[in-house]
Amino acid sequence: MATSSKLVLTAFTVCLACAQLQALAVTPLQPKQDDEVLEVLPLITRNRVTRATTLRPVADPAQAAAQARKDIGLARETGDTRYWGRAQAVLAPWWDAPSAPADLAVLQATVQQGRHEFDASRKVLSRTLVRSPGHAQGWLNLAALERLGGHYAESLKACESVARAGADLYAQACRLETQSLQGQQSLAATGFKKLLAQTSDINQRSWLLSLVAENAERDGQDELAARAYTDSLALEPELYTTIAYSDLLLRLGNPGKALQVLAASPETDAVLLRRAAAWRKLGDVRWTAAREQLKERAGELVRRGDDPTLHGRELALIALWLDDDARGALAFAQQNLLLQREPIDWWVAASSARISNDDAALKQLTQAADATGLRDARLTVALKGSKLAMPLAKAQAQKQGAK
Repeated sequence: MATSSKLVLTAFTVCLACAQLQALAVTPLQPKQDDEVLEVLPLITRNRVTRATTLRPVADPAQAAAQARKDIGLARETGDTRYWGRAQAVLAPWWDAPSAPADLAVLQATVQQGRHEFDASRKVLSRTLVRSPGHAQGWLNLAALERLGGHYAESLKACESVARAGADLYAQACRLETQSLQGQQSLAATGFKKLLAQTSDINQRSWLLSLVAENAERDGQDELAARAYTDSLALEPELYTTIAYSDLLLRLGNPGKALQVLAASPETDAVLLRRAAAWRKLGDVRWTAAREQLKERAGELVRRGDDPTLHGRELALIALWLDDDARGALAFAQQNLLLQREPIDWWVAASSARISNDDAALKQLTQAADATGLRDARLTVALKGSKLAMPLAKAQAQKQGAK
């Protein structure tokens, strides 16, 4: 979901299978001495804002907002969930306060969204926008949450409020993105082209091109999508778009190119998952070490108190891409659809059901997706069956048997 102004992006966090997570959760960490190393931070994290700087109490709302935005940016850039916690710590004096400045309340909702606490985020935004109806960013966040939940009519209403708040370019993009999800990809393509002609700002153009790419994927125009992703990243390398492009390449059976696209990215869990999937498809043994590393990172998340049930999408992708466990992937994906309903969430559920030969689940998924009004070529292919939906090992075995 490439959301308006790139300010509202869901952080990717990969967890282990639930049984493994529960086993880890009941094994307390007992350091034997004060200087024992419990966890080594990724290099990109160790080079960022220090703990002392990040957690220093801030009394001024403007300074708190600036610091929280930095931490939110680092959470998205690094995939390190600790930065969401640091942002919350900065916002703590105003957290859930009915009279909190609107900017800080919207930032709280952003943190909650980043942690997949979508209902809580929506409540904070709704309450804040009643008293601050001109807050464009708040309406953009709400529109994104409604799209994420598959509530497209409500998203369009929020987009109209963005327009009333005076952010016309973002309001138009908000409408077009929602209409694209509803099957109006041709209209959206024309609209995005017009918006691109209106701005020379690099950040805006990169963001709009990422929307063009996603719209093209929904329309089944994968070559056009690949070009738009490439153009977007050429203007501004950005993790969300990089991952979306790598997903397209993996789906099209081009793991070598996917690895090239991911090469300069920080090794977040989402990046590591996709590298492992690409290595596996190429027959590169490095994928097994990556799978083990994902297990280790999952343990770290549990020890920090993260709720594994909030990461069903990633659990499903791990089961589908790395573990050849389509039934397990389907269970995770169905649970995840109760939380979020973006195209990738429907796709992984449909693909898992297809591979499991679960006709009842396929029928249920088809009806549920139709009820939201979602129209996406990738989902149509997954529901009807496709080689691209097969587990990597199974696809490789069939390819070898055909020789």
